[in-house]
Amino acid sequence: MSATPPPARFIQVDDAVRETNPWTHNEWLCRPELVEAEKLLLVRANMDPMHCHPFHFHPHREEIIYVIYGRAEQWVGTEKRILRAGEMAHIPPGVVHATYNPHEEPLVFLAILSPAKLSEPAASESDPQDVSSQEPWASLRQGLVACKMLDR
Repeated sequence: MSATPPPARFIQVDDAVRETNPWTHNEWLCRPELVEAEKLLLVRANMDPMHCHPFHFHPHREEIIYVIYGRAEQWVGTEKRILRAGEMAHIPPGVVHATYNPHEEPLVFLAILSPAKLSEPAASESDPQDVSSQEPWASLRQGLVACKMLDR
């Protein structure tokens, strides 16, 4: 009988789980199938110029957006800031937010979410939930650089 290997404590570049979603090219560094994490998710998100993750919310997770490279037009509710490398935004659970990159350089940021594991019935809810077609979110950026997504 073989022993269960100990949980991973280190994730190196080659260990990251890579995926592309409609908003970003992701490198997952912390999630339950990679490490023994129940409370933290960590993804390095790479957003192309003129792209975005439009207005959405996470019903049961709080989030930190921490900019590594580039500039983010970051919204938390109806408040907007331009975040640069070394700056961050905190988003409580259920709060609508969005990340836009209306700039010519790529944007690289860390998204840290908690908890990693949700209990039922929270785990059965869609996450994230898109509200970008609903008011006031649909017209909040009116007159600003249009957003592109990777699947469009």
